[in-house]
Amino acid sequence: MTRYFSNIDSAITGPALIIIAGAFFALTNTLLQYGAMVQGIPPARLTFWQYLIAFCFMIPWIVARGRAALRTGHAVMHVLRVATAVGGVQLWTMGLAHVPIWQAIALIMLSPFFVTLGAHFLLKEETTIERWAALTLGFGGGMIILAPLSEDFSAYALYPVCAAALWAASSLFTKRMTRTESAETLTVYLLLLLTPFNALIALDVGLAVDLETGGLLLFGAGLLTALAQYALAKAYSLSDAAYLQPFDHVKLPLNVGLGLAVFGFMPPGSMWIGSALIVGASWFLLQREAKLDALQTDQEPA
Repeated sequence: MTRYFSNIDSAITGPALIIIAGAFFALTNTLLQYGAMVQGIPPARLTFWQYLIAFCFMIPWIVARGRAALRTGHAVMHVLRVATAVGGVQLWTMGLAHVPIWQAIALIMLSPFFVTLGAHFLLKEETTIERWAALTLGFGGGMIILAPLSEDFSAYALYPVCAAALWAASSLFTKRMTRTESAETLTVYLLLLLTPFNALIALDVGLAVDLETGGLLLFGAGLLTALAQYALAKAYSLSDAAYLQPFDHVKLPLNVGLGLAVFGFMPPGSMWIGSALIVGASWFLLQREAKLDALQTDQEPA
C-alpha cells in the first residue's frame, strides 16, 4: 500500500513541480527582460544579482550539505563545469536584452541536441541513425525559428543558441562527473562558484544597482530562481527524466504568454512549427535514452 501511494506521488507531484518550476522560470525571464529592455540594466549586472540573491536563499541548504559535499578530487572539472554554465547564463540574459522571449525560449530548447552531438564527438558515444534523424529534425526546427535568411533576422538571436550549446557542455561535464561525484557535491560547487564567476564578468559594467528601480526586480528574480531550482531538483528526485520531459515543455507557452502580456511580443506561425519539430525530436531522443538506460540496467549482473 505504501509503495502504491509512493508511485502515485511520483506520477503527480513530479510533473506538478516541473510545471511550477517552468512558471517560476518564465516569471524570472520576464523580470530579466523587463530589467534589460525597459530599465536598461546591463545583462551582466542582472545575472550577478539574480544568482547572488538566489545563492543567499540557498545558504541553509548549502550549510546542511556543504562540509561532506565539498570533498572532491576533481576541483578543476568543477571549475570547468561551472564556467560553461556561467557562459550559458550570461548569453541567455544578453539574448533576453535584445530578442523577444518566444524566440529565445524556443531556441534554448536546442540544448538536448548539442548534448547528443557533444556525447558523440567528445565522449565517443555511439550515435545511431535514429539519433542523427532526431538531431536533423531538431536543428531544422531551430533554423525555422532563427530564420537567418529573413529580413527580420538579428544576430542577437544567436545568443540563446550559444547559451544552449554551453549549457549542453555543462550537462556533459555533469554526466561525466556523476561517475565519481555525488549529486550534493555537484550542486554545492555549482552554487558556490556561480557568484564569483558572475562577479568577474560584471566588473566591467559595475555591480551597483539603483534599489528604487531595480532592487525589487532583482530580489524577485533571485527568489524565483532559487524556488525554481529547488522545484526542479525535487521533481527529478521523484520521477524519471523521460517521464517528466513532456511536462517541461509547458515552459514554452508560459514564456510566450507572459511575453505577449507584458511586452506585446506576438510570435509568428513559424515559431510553432519550429517548436513542434524541436519538442518532438527532443522527446524522441529522451525516450530513446531512457530505453537504452533500462536495457543496460537489465543486462548488468545482479
